[in-house]
Amino acid sequence: MSTILAIETSSELASAALLHNDLCSSRQTAGVSTHSQSILPMVQALLQDAGITLRDCDAIAFGAGPGSFTGVRTACGIAQGLAYGADKPLLPTVTLLALAQACREQTGASDVLAVLDARMGEVYWAQYRYDGMWQVVIAPTLSSATDVQPQGEVVACGNGLQAYAADFAARPFFAAALKDMLPQATQIVRLGAIAYAQGLAVVASAAEPLYLRNKVALTTMERLEKAAKEAA
Repeated sequence: MSTILAIETSSELASAALLHNDLCSSRQTAGVSTHSQSILPMVQALLQDAGITLRDCDAIAFGAGPGSFTGVRTACGIAQGLAYGADKPLLPTVTLLALAQACREQTGASDVLAVLDARMGEVYWAQYRYDGMWQVVIAPTLSSATDVQPQGEVVACGNGLQAYAADFAARPFFAAALKDMLPQATQIVRLGAIAYAQGLAVVASAAEPLYLRNKVALTTMERLEKAAKEAA
C-alpha cells in the first residue's frame, strides 16, 4: 500500500489529505486569500497525526486545475516545494476528475458531468465514465454554461451549476445535480494513489498546472465587446 499526500487549493476551499495504511485522513479550510498560509499547517498536522514524516510518503498529489489561476499555481508551487525538499515525485490530478470521483462516491453514478465556476461568465466542465476505471468522454473544456453539451444521460455535479443556475435550470440533469460541490483533497489523494500504482508520477520539475484560459483578465474594450455580443 502506498502512502500519498494530497493538497487542493483550486477554489475557495483549501484541503489536504493523507492516505496511509489504506486509511484516509483530511483537513480543510475556507478562504481563498489564506490558502498559501493554511495548507502547510494542515499537511504538518496530518503527518503528525499519522506518526510519519514527509519522507515516508511515496508521492505527493495536487489539484492541477482547472480552477482559480492563483489557486492552481499555489497548489503546484507548494507541491513542488515539498517534493524537492523530500525528493518525492508528484501526481498532478485534474480537479474535474476529482469532482467526478466525489459524485460517484455519493451517488454511485458511472456517467458524470463535472462543472466548475470559471467566473467571467464561463464554466470549466468535463464528462467522465466509470467502467472499472475512469474514462474521459469529453476532455476538460472552458465555455459558457449554454455551451455545456454532455453526451447521453449524466449525473451532474459542481458549483458551476449553482453559479449559472438560470442557464442550466431546463437541463434534464439539473434537478438531481450536486450543485455546490467543490474539488477536495480526499478525492485527489485516492486518484493520486491509483495514478501512482500505474506509474504516472512525474518529477517535480515536470509538474504543471492545467490552464484552460490563456488570459485571466480582459481589457475594458474586450469586456465591452463581450457584453455587446452577449446582449445581441
